[in-house]
Amino acid sequence: MKLTRRTALFVTASAIPALGLAFSAAAAGTTVTVSLWDKGGNSMDMMGTVKPMGMGMMGADMTMAMMGITVDVATVPAGEVTFEVTNASKDFVHEMVVSPIADPTVALPYIQDEEKVDEDAAGHVGEVAELDPGARGALTVTLEPGTYILYCNIPGHYISGMWTIVTVTA
Repeated sequence: MKLTRRTALFVTASAIPALGLAFSAAAAGTTVTVSLWDKGGNSMDMMGTVKPMGMGMMGADMTMAMMGITVDVATVPAGEVTFEVTNASKDFVHEMVVSPIADPTVALPYIQDEEKVDEDAAGHVGEVAELDPGARGALTVTLEPGTYILYCNIPGHYISGMWTIVTVTA
């Protein structure tokens, strides 16, 4: 038998399980696909006409949200998590910030005059900064078990319903 690089690679790869070396998908981390969306150029026109839609804000009618964040999975195992983020908007710049939350019924610390979350007080663990319409970005963080909020902190966006929850399990 002639030993080529392809044969050597196959033999080496085949020997890994026999040597007790195993690689799991969990060891490589988890990927969450994130879409930042809005309902077009007049999405901000409803500011002040509907109740605030931030997490834990009483009376929020999320069916009225003109902006939002969608994830392909809402529960992930603890460890390395990569958020692959796409700004699906055709009109607005968006971003994605990740913060831990202890109680989803309690509103995040909000700076009313700036129309945004106080990221430092919320304890953010990372972000994909401003993405132009159609742009993509990624964030890889190591997350402990708990509940996390993904939100856009461009002024007015969070309060317009641009957030979602991700649960990290042990």
